[in-house]
Order: sequence, then structure tokens, then C-alpha cells
Amino acid sequence: MTVTKQVNLRQMYPGQSGKVVKVDGGVGLVSRLSALGIRPGKKITKVSSMLMRGPVTVQLGGTRLAIGFGMANKILVELDQ
Repeated sequence: MTVTKQVNLRQMYPGQSGKVVKVDGGVGLVSRLSALGIRPGKKITKVSSMLMRGPVTVQLGGTRLAIGFGMANKILVELDQ
């Protein structure tokens, strides 16, 4: 039996990758993140994060994005094994 670990994007370590499972937010947040390319099924890698609730930098394919701490907290990711 394979156990998959799911964490929010904020909890990931820099360099960790996974697949977006869910965006836990309202219609506005879901559509905003979807417009940026962050939607369920997409592979995402955490590049870095700032201390004290600063932005989180992620990579999707060849694109790097900085998203807010609160947004990162609402993105559920299934980590790669």
C-alpha cells in the first residue's frame, strides 16, 4: 500500500515538488490561481520562501511565480515520492 503525503504549499521545503491536489478557497482565489497556472493536477516546485509570512516562490514548468503566504497556505500538494 502506498501512502501519499499531502501538505500545503507553505509547509513544503525549498526544492520539494508535487502535484496540486486542491485549492481550498473561494471562487475568486481559485480563479486567480488558475489564471496563474496553479490548478489541480499541475506539477509545482517550491523554490523559496521568506520568513515572517513573506511571499513563496514556486515554479510551474518554466515559469517562476511569487505568491502570498495566505495563498500558499490554501494550496494542497501531494508530494512526489
